[in-house]
Amino acid sequence: MRFVIDIDMDAITGGAPQEIARILRYWAGALPQMELTTGVEQELMDSSYSPVGHLRVTG
Repeated sequence: MRFVIDIDMDAITGGAPQEIARILRYWAGALPQMELTTGVEQELMDSSYSPVGHLRVTG
């Protein structure tokens, strides 16, 4: 299995490094509550709640 975080940096409003760091901190905290099985997918949002990518677990 693969755990994939795909962020479209061109879609981020504001500073990309800060937004990516915020996204990673959020999902790092959420991982213990997630069931990491093939097919899991979550949309990633920047701080203005605009979609900027996906988190996926693939087989």
